[in-house]
Amino acid sequence: MPEYERTVRVAAVQAEPAWLDLDAGIEKTLRLAAEAKEKGAELVAFPETWLPGYPWFLWLGSVAWQSQFIVKYAQNSLVLGEEHWNRLAEGVRALGLTVVLGYSEREGGSLYMGQAIISPEGRTLMTRRKLKPTHVERTQFGEGDGSDVAVVDTPVGRVGALNCWEHLQPLTKYAMYAQQEQLHVAAWPSFCVMQDGAYALGAEVNVSASRVYAVEGQCFVLAPCGVIGDAAHAAFGGDPERDALLGRGGGHARIFGPDGRSLAEPLAPEEEGIIVAELDYAAILAAKNAADPVGHYSRPDVFTLQVRREGRLPKVLELPLSGEAGAAAGAPAGAPVGVAAGTEADEELAGLLAAAE
Repeated sequence: MPEYERTVRVAAVQAEPAWLDLDAGIEKTLRLAAEAKEKGAELVAFPETWLPGYPWFLWLGSVAWQSQFIVKYAQNSLVLGEEHWNRLAEGVRALGLTVVLGYSEREGGSLYMGQAIISPEGRTLMTRRKLKPTHVERTQFGEGDGSDVAVVDTPVGRVGALNCWEHLQPLTKYAMYAQQEQLHVAAWPSFCVMQDGAYALGAEVNVSASRVYAVEGQCFVLAPCGVIGDAAHAAFGGDPERDALLGRGGGHARIFGPDGRSLAEPLAPEEEGIIVAELDYAAILAAKNAADPVGHYSRPDVFTLQVRREGRLPKVLELPLSGEAGAAAGAPAGAPVGVAAGTEADEELAGLLAAAE
């Protein structure tokens, strides 16, 4: 049962990543986490794909032009449980606070837009992947699954996280609210790309999405945000057209209360730093008294939501190539089972497929 008679101090990062440099990114992560700790924060949250930085090159040119960044981006993505991950976890343990981290995850040869919650003891409390990468992100990143829609117990209460435009997905949000989320991390990459041509990518729309999440879910929302500066232009720019598309600044980190009010003074869009706020969880009870869409303000007799929580491992189904089933079907030795419709082999194949579903 969530505890509401407590206060916690939290921090949201607004900073420029160390683009395409995992080692430098980990150093900057721990430096900012130490700064948050010095300010009394018990939890600090980082932007979307903070490590090794959001792949802005996906928005700036043709697929052929983008290809120059693909291998380096993959090489500087985190592999869970390996050297860089362990170094990061040990650094968090030494600092002694909870960290909610955004990163590009590499598993095998595939990349995913990951988030993790790391405890003050350096333990991984949760990892997740963005359920559906947005627009051009789908050319680089795979999808998450139902196991990634999770809220977990942490030293600062029940905490969950989503990336960027997952905050425009009503069913995903409702599944999070239903888990009695107290503190939500809404991680964003930056809000300055294509400023003149894509209003929906800008700060006004997306800061509002973070605020609406707080009001809808009656929870506190911590919205870390990346910044685009000289380093980003050095990495991805290089000509006037791309520089204009990329823009500068875009940092709009925020902290919202469950009634939608802003709880921390924002930084300037081009400024790097940390915003901090003291959260009183009793405010959640006050907000839920007025509207609790997963409680007294819901109609479960009219609407239901089903979530499939299967894990992310691929299913591998081994089918016999020969033997009794093949012989029963009259198939030659070594032939695939089920070559003749209506045979016992077909029935066995159907049973195997049904069991795998």
